[in-house]
Amino acid sequence: MNTSIGIVTAQRAHFDTPLTFRSGAVLPQYDLMYETYGTLNADKSNAVLICHALSGHHHVAGSYADDPKNVGWWDNMIGPGKPLDTNKFFIVGLNNLGGCHGSTGPASINPATGKPYGSSFPVVTVEDWVESQARLADMLGIQQFAAVVGGSLGGMQAMQWSLSYPERVRHVLAIATAPRLTAENIAFNDVARNAILTDPDFHGGDFYQHNVVPKRGLRLARMLGHITYLSDDAMADKFGRTLRSGKLSYNYEIEFEIESYLRYQGDKFANYFDANTYLLMTKALDYFDPARDFDDNLDRAFARAKANYLVISFTTDWRFSPERSRAIVNTLLHNKRNVSYAEITSTHGHDSFLMQHEHYHNVMRAYLDNIAREFTA
Repeated sequence: MNTSIGIVTAQRAHFDTPLTFRSGAVLPQYDLMYETYGTLNADKSNAVLICHALSGHHHVAGSYADDPKNVGWWDNMIGPGKPLDTNKFFIVGLNNLGGCHGSTGPASINPATGKPYGSSFPVVTVEDWVESQARLADMLGIQQFAAVVGGSLGGMQAMQWSLSYPERVRHVLAIATAPRLTAENIAFNDVARNAILTDPDFHGGDFYQHNVVPKRGLRLARMLGHITYLSDDAMADKFGRTLRSGKLSYNYEIEFEIESYLRYQGDKFANYFDANTYLLMTKALDYFDPARDFDDNLDRAFARAKANYLVISFTTDWRFSPERSRAIVNTLLHNKRNVSYAEITSTHGHDSFLMQHEHYHNVMRAYLDNIAREFTA
């Protein structure tokens, strides 16, 4: 029976060892916020790392004692009896560097200046995140993950784990992701960033010192992004061309229900997410390209991977289309890696990886149950 994991507690890990970013920038010290679910077994072979997508964070499952309505973003996937079964696995979720949910990021105070990092925070890459995640694993005494799991940008991190630390991950679950962004995806990200960069309240990224927030830009960025996360069918089913008042008003105010929904989502996001973090996350998406250092040859890039893979795509995901997932599968097969692939029929577009979907969850459960047999046999 699927049940909630219940009350969870966030933890903070502090690191004094400097982290050198791929850009050459150095962060002398930093914090990572994380949560764990389940129990680490005696030989520490049942650990699973969850990597979050663009707007995600460390609160992956359960709820907080002082805020029971704040349920983790993947609570339908993680817990007793769920696909990521906390009776079997020790699960780690974290907020990446550059985030705005407790890990060191642009809004954090720079100890050297006593002011927020703001525009001085380094541009971060997927490789940088994996390096910081490996240090967190070291701190937890985890030498090898049974699996690294992620959707979208999280899936890129999961793949990078098998490239940066091929001996430290046995399985990769890469969901609704791609080996690199298409030009169209980079274009969407650039328009979203420009909405923020051109907001008069952005102040070059140092808006904290002006006691303002570039909400207009962040709101537009989220509205644009949200359109790409949904499918045309999902929008049609949920909103269609329904008018809020039932008739045309012949002005530029909100008339259609879809407009109301997007503005609500934009306003909500702008009230809690950091604009600089949004810029960093979208740049990390743009930069991810394992083939770049191998003369644009993806097969050569993945030759060092040793992990077994489960790759999942969704039929109506046009932002990270099934074709992009099949490219991952093909390069793994070329390298004679063990890979399973599922293309799930879903109407929810890119957001499908977050949804409670029976076929999707059954695929995840079957694969993860096989992983669990490796350390329970």
